[in-house]
Amino acid sequence: MAIKVFLLPDLGEGLTEADLVNWLVAEGDTIVVDQPIAEVETAKSLVEVPSPFAGTVHQLHGAAGDTMDVGKALLSVDDGEGVADGDAPSEAPATTEAAPVETAQSYREEERAGAGEGSGNVLVGYGTPGGAGSTKRTRRPRSSVPAMAKAPSTAAAPAALPVETPSQFRATAPTVISPLVRKLARDHGIDVATLTGSGRSGLIMRADVQGAIDASSGGAPAVSAASAAAASVDGVVGADPRSGLGISSRTPLKGVRKTIAQAMSTSRREIPEATVWVDVDATELVRMRAKLKAADPQNTPGLLAFIARFTVAGLVRYPELNTRIQDASDGGQEIIGFDGINLGIAAQTDRGLMVPSIAQAQDLSARQLDSEVRRLAGVAREGKCTPAELTRGTFTLNNYGVFGVDGSAAIINHPEVAILGVGRIIDRPWVVDGELAVRKVTELTLTFDHRVCDGGIAGGFLRYIADAIENPGSVLADL
Repeated sequence: MAIKVFLLPDLGEGLTEADLVNWLVAEGDTIVVDQPIAEVETAKSLVEVPSPFAGTVHQLHGAAGDTMDVGKALLSVDDGEGVADGDAPSEAPATTEAAPVETAQSYREEERAGAGEGSGNVLVGYGTPGGAGSTKRTRRPRSSVPAMAKAPSTAAAPAALPVETPSQFRATAPTVISPLVRKLARDHGIDVATLTGSGRSGLIMRADVQGAIDASSGGAPAVSAASAAAASVDGVVGADPRSGLGISSRTPLKGVRKTIAQAMSTSRREIPEATVWVDVDATELVRMRAKLKAADPQNTPGLLAFIARFTVAGLVRYPELNTRIQDASDGGQEIIGFDGINLGIAAQTDRGLMVPSIAQAQDLSARQLDSEVRRLAGVAREGKCTPAELTRGTFTLNNYGVFGVDGSAAIINHPEVAILGVGRIIDRPWVVDGELAVRKVTELTLTFDHRVCDGGIAGGFLRYIADAIENPGSVLADL
């Protein structure tokens, strides 16, 4: 047999690690090429990782909940084949049955190999080839090891070389699916690898962890390693030394939340931002949409889609806000303009704030924008956005009115240079033709990078969108 080790690939955009959420296979299972083997959560999305190899699962290198580094072993597969011709020295005795370990090729190398045995499934830019290919698959050259000199005829035959397993990998991966169970074990210093699961297929349940906790403490509540490490105030275990309050939870800053924190910190640190805002009478826009909905209930764009269309038109007029600042080749900085607008739509999900973007939004109608907004919001909530969708944006539109708030001084989505926020639309007193009336009013807020433009451009852009919302018919006639 030949053991092939599949290394965790770069899942896109240079990410260096991923959290192993759940194994989809177990040791001893028979798998095929492109079969999903694990669910991993990156800083950008939740994805299924397909196997580039077929055969029997030899070893799972990690447990659910572990953080895996890109380029480290994820899965070992026994392909059931003998040693290829030329792989073993001719001097090796025929009785040698060592299982050579072959390090997995990256997805890009798998694509170039063109062996024709893949289905064409792609994982965020990587995958096995689809269709028949004429190029013969080649193996990555193995680490060069000096050939052993031919032993004298009186010497004993060399022993079979064992399969080397990195010491940092566990021999078996305990099956723990529930994050609550993992947290319970971690908080009480329980190593799940030592437990025997009572669930189906050895699944470790909460009762298994609780039983280990009770056994280790004689029935008394166990003290977690984290709590033991925390400072004690007035004899209270697990108390915060600064506030004197008990510590109720510890949540690692990782995954999407870690990425959001880094992006927001970078934005605040690098961008000299300024904010302008204006109250807008949206009564006519609401009336226009109501008429369209009465005529065609199924195909009427939402209010956000109309505002998105006005935003794109405003960026065409004021392209300074659709730019990016980056380092120049001469050591300075330069402002990069774009031939097109990728409009990011901020979407709140269970995994944190996501900003997928609509490519070439300037070419889309309000109906087309509405369709894309709904689609991207859906895939963002499912954690299925591609890295390209999450990183290609050039300007962000944030509808925080859905949270019931009127305004917000938003943080710019680095490395963009501006973000437009839309508050809730509510009935408010408004002066119309000298008379006090009740109108549908919203607040627009623009936060911009003062390095790329001054208040005149920012104010002109914001006023253009406000005028479009107040008089949508005249603006849409020109789009």
